[in-house]
Amino acid sequence: MYGHVETPEHWLNQILMFRDIQNETRGFTEFVPLGFVHQNTLLFHQGLARSGPTLAEHLKIHALARILLAGSINNIQVSWVKLNRKLSQLCLQAGANDYGGTLMEENISREAGATAGQYTSPEEFQSLILEAGRIPAERNTTYSQIRIKMALENMTSEQASSAEFA
Repeated sequence: MYGHVETPEHWLNQILMFRDIQNETRGFTEFVPLGFVHQNTLLFHQGLARSGPTLAEHLKIHALARILLAGSINNIQVSWVKLNRKLSQLCLQAGANDYGGTLMEENISREAGATAGQYTSPEEFQSLILEAGRIPAERNTTYSQIRIKMALENMTSEQASSAEFA
C-alpha cells in the first residue's frame, strides 16, 4: 500500500524486497500496487495518515514497479477498484499491463471510501483498455492462457507486432 505514511524510499525498499522474494521462490504471478483510500479510515481521521496518494504518485509507483520488477514479476496490475477508471487507464500507460477484473463482494476498498465500484462488464473492460491504446486480452490466474479480445482484422500492424496487452 502506498499513499499513507511512507516515502518513495519505502516504495523502493518494498519493491526490491518483493523482487528478492520472487527470485528465491517464483511464487508471485503479479504485483498490485494498492493506493491508500483514506476517506473512512481511522488512520486518516486520527491524523496518522495523509489523504492518499497524488496522481503523480499513482503513476510513479506503477512505473517504478515495471522497471524494478522486470524479469522477476512481469505482470503489474491496476487496482481499478481503489482508483477509478480514468486513473487506471493512465496507470496502463505508466507501466501496468493488467487491468484486473471483477471482484465479488469487495468490501475493504468500498468501506474505506472508494467509489469505483466492484463490477465492470467484460465489454466495458475491453472498451477502457482500447481507449488507453492497449489490446484487451483474457488470461487465467497464472497468466498462462491468453485470448485476444479484439478481432485481428481490427488491429493495426503496429498493434499486432507489439505485445501491449492489458
